[in-house]
Amino acid sequence: MIIRGVTKNDIESCYSIEKTCFEESEAASIKSIEKRVKVYPAGFIVAEVDGNVVGMINSGSTDKDDITDEEFKKLIGHSDNGKNIVIFSVSVLPEFQKNGIASKMLIEFIKRSKEQEKEKVILLCKTELIEFYERLSFEYFSISTSTHGGFEWHEMIYYIRY
Repeated sequence: MIIRGVTKNDIESCYSIEKTCFEESEAASIKSIEKRVKVYPAGFIVAEVDGNVVGMINSGSTDKDDITDEEFKKLIGHSDNGKNIVIFSVSVLPEFQKNGIASKMLIEFIKRSKEQEKEKVILLCKTELIEFYERLSFEYFSISTSTHGGFEWHEMIYYIRY
């Protein structure tokens, strides 16, 4: 497995992963994926197995601590130099899940976030993923006010230490 930065050639594969891993009401559109690749490639990594993209993490950067603004998912308010990096999606194709790919991507993503001098990595997750993120040293913050896609979300924070 290779973990690397995203390229324009990965857009279709990333969109396919997004559609497969998320409910229609919560999945990003291909236009959103394209915009994330174009606007903030430094916050977008992929996992590749045998030449095929099987997982991804994408994000935006902001000085805000409130990450519930739906407009931010369209990178409205994004700032490359923001103190926080906000993960929009951690996803791995189902047939590759339970093999440590998401964990390895997150470790690499945190390393890259530190290189970008971020203070926190913030994300929203569903209840069943809280323990997964806690194993990777994310701290539970609170139930989110976001109801994106009609779901209950929980805010998790990884504090980058220098």
